[in-house]
Amino acid sequence: MIKVLHCYKTYYPDSFGGIEQVIYQLSEGGVAADIRSTVFTLSPNPTDKIEKLDHHYAYRTKCQFDIASTPFSWSAVKQFKKLAEDADIVHYHFPYPFMDMLHFLAGINKPTVLSYHSDIVKQKFLLKLYSPLMHRFLGSVDKIVAASPNYVQSSPILQRHQNKVAVIPYGLDKKFYENVSQSTIGKWQEKFPDGFFLFIGAFRYYKGLHILIEAARDSAYPIVIVGSGPIEKELKQQAASLGVNNIHFLGALANEDKSALLALSTCLVFPSHLRSEAFGISLLEGALYSKPLISSEIGTGTTYINIEGETGVVIPPSDAKALRKAMDFIWDNPRVAQQYGEAARARFDSLFTAEAMVEQYASLYRSLLQGS
Repeated sequence: MIKVLHCYKTYYPDSFGGIEQVIYQLSEGGVAADIRSTVFTLSPNPTDKIEKLDHHYAYRTKCQFDIASTPFSWSAVKQFKKLAEDADIVHYHFPYPFMDMLHFLAGINKPTVLSYHSDIVKQKFLLKLYSPLMHRFLGSVDKIVAASPNYVQSSPILQRHQNKVAVIPYGLDKKFYENVSQSTIGKWQEKFPDGFFLFIGAFRYYKGLHILIEAARDSAYPIVIVGSGPIEKELKQQAASLGVNNIHFLGALANEDKSALLALSTCLVFPSHLRSEAFGISLLEGALYSKPLISSEIGTGTTYINIEGETGVVIPPSDAKALRKAMDFIWDNPRVAQQYGEAARARFDSLFTAEAMVEQYASLYRSLLQGS
């Protein structure tokens, strides 16, 4: 058995973001590969003990204060060091600046893997202050893993450490999406009987939802938005001021409802326009359901998932006219849309399954333990 200690700033049940989902998929999927996973995280609801979470474990310790979306806890150092002593591999999830400090303060001398989920894009001033520690930390870990070759090529940070960078794409487990009742399908089919464009995600500054609302002006097809977040009020105000009444803000929904909407949708639209969007788990969900995809070229994993003219349409970022043109094309050409969707599913099956992700990480773990 390989014992892996994951480290990230948040985790279930406190937060349900994309990185947390990747950690969860790795931890649950690793069971079949004889990997026992424990996740170390800071929490507003600490337990300070190892708790079982489905088929893996979590240790949540108290967040003492927060700076620029980074939780800190000096008492965490001792706890992290103790958990690391029992682990075979320490698996970090970047970015999380306090994690870099944990690594050095706890004196970690185990094999280390770092999943590089994103550059730091928004906090440019703080990045300058953090940069020396960051590069020292990245230089000290044994292996850095990016989720797409696109991101490796476009990230100046990864280029600086490219001698230790590997690519392992994110993957989803199909079985988490399969148990949808007919009553749930029927409920949403009655509400949206003729198809719709679907967005799923948090309402964050880089998601491009303001571009989607602008693109929707004077359109007739339904646009369904699932999620919530800090800019929700201003997005709804924008839609109202532009007279866009065919956008349906559904809020955060249960997984079964989300799966039903994915199954019924015409197309998955993903207008993220900044590099803060490093991959795009929702694009994978659309591909899993054989849906054509619309995304922007931002030099990240979104264009590793969605191939222009093959799995969907790729547009320039922040271009509402191009987004509208792409949506009109998909809506008016159902045969092409179906072909794109089938190609998206085939690409998912070949590259983006949870089984493939877990197998590649397990192989990496074994190679580090064997010293190769």
